[in-house]
Amino acid sequence: MPDPKFITTPLKTDKMPPGIPFIIGNEAAERFNFYGMRAILVVFMTQYLRDRSGALAPMNENQANEWYHWFLASNYFFPAFGAILADAFWGKYRTIFWLSLVYCAGSIALAVDGTRMGLFLGLTLIALGSGGIKPCVSSNVGDQFGSENKHLISRAFGWFYFSVNFGSFFSILLIPWLLEKYGPAPAFGVPAVLMLVATVIFWSGRYKFVHIPPGGKTFLRDTFTREGFAALGRLAIIFAFVAIFWSLWDQSGGEWVLQAAKMNLHFMGIDWIASQIQAVNAIMILAFIPLFQYVIYPAINRVFPLTPLRKIGLGLIVTGLSFLVSAWIETQIGAGLKPNIGWQMPAYALLSAGEVMVSITSLEFAYTQSPRHMKSIVMALYLWSITLGNAFTALVHWFIANPDGTLKLHGAAYYNFFAYLSIGCVAVWVFVAKAYKEKTYLQGENPVPLADAASET
Repeated sequence: MPDPKFITTPLKTDKMPPGIPFIIGNEAAERFNFYGMRAILVVFMTQYLRDRSGALAPMNENQANEWYHWFLASNYFFPAFGAILADAFWGKYRTIFWLSLVYCAGSIALAVDGTRMGLFLGLTLIALGSGGIKPCVSSNVGDQFGSENKHLISRAFGWFYFSVNFGSFFSILLIPWLLEKYGPAPAFGVPAVLMLVATVIFWSGRYKFVHIPPGGKTFLRDTFTREGFAALGRLAIIFAFVAIFWSLWDQSGGEWVLQAAKMNLHFMGIDWIASQIQAVNAIMILAFIPLFQYVIYPAINRVFPLTPLRKIGLGLIVTGLSFLVSAWIETQIGAGLKPNIGWQMPAYALLSAGEVMVSITSLEFAYTQSPRHMKSIVMALYLWSITLGNAFTALVHWFIANPDGTLKLHGAAYYNFFAYLSIGCVAVWVFVAKAYKEKTYLQGENPVPLADAASET
């Protein structure tokens, strides 16, 4: 039985819903865990991994990158199950709470067992827990809003994304330092503690949230119909292109880290750890969110109307340009030179700009474009784009590996391949975006065309 103290419909207010601070606090702590663990994962696999006897048994770089992307792919595959569990049976709150405990168990497993068995167990539990809560947490943001405060939903998603980068910034600086100074146990242990904190924060807000009741058999009947599949099919075409963005973006935690390790890491008077450089992405995102919202987007709008789909197309181009910078860095490394890590800064700036245009836009688009009873399942479909992107990258690593350990595609050619893929797909994206008809669906409302919704706010 649901607690009668739970709020089940959005409050009648034109202010920010009271549950939003708890969601944002939870997200900041959870992302500290995930990005801290993610920042050192490839380094751990290539330098610290041990066998059952305790002897060092590391992976080579290509194998570690393949494992890394398969983990990310699985992490974003499980949201579909979390979405069905939330929308049909448990509701979002119970799903997030209980799967967060599974997530905590995986983080603890990584901290206490440095073998491949501990790695496999820990990453599996994290994929189940983190993956299961993903579509619920972000769609839970949108559930807090009704017709009177829907004009604040973009701001809430902006703060939600701000919390992601706020948590990840500090963890990416701290966790690689802990790994280098104290080893894997503290480096994985601190994120585990933060995941426990995230769970407590979420539990503390249980009477502030809007708890949309699960749909039960009605949800299953309404979702898995011809109309439901048609809605999923329309959005799936959009998210297939978003997958290309994630194929590139997630390499910043693997391939770009290994590239950084081959560069001169003395920059701005500091000797950096290779895996710490990812923190600049979080800094740039924190700066770029208001820059794009209040300066760049309005400036572009004065030239031509900037719809969500046009933002995504521009973001794919900018993301591809970041890999052209990485390709140039590889040419310098291939010549025996040791370029300064400062040369990765333009690549991160372009990647972060692409992230603002593609990721934040897609997150809001996935919520507003899905029918009310399908919010979590559509968010899961969006997250499958991350699975598809990482699975593609993992398969590239598998395909290019020769039996003798050499690679069919390496150095600048590797990065150019992904740059051309991202930029080139926009030629097709233009026609897909023109054909898509946008509508918004918010809790407690009938669907309205996006233009009408914008005029009402």
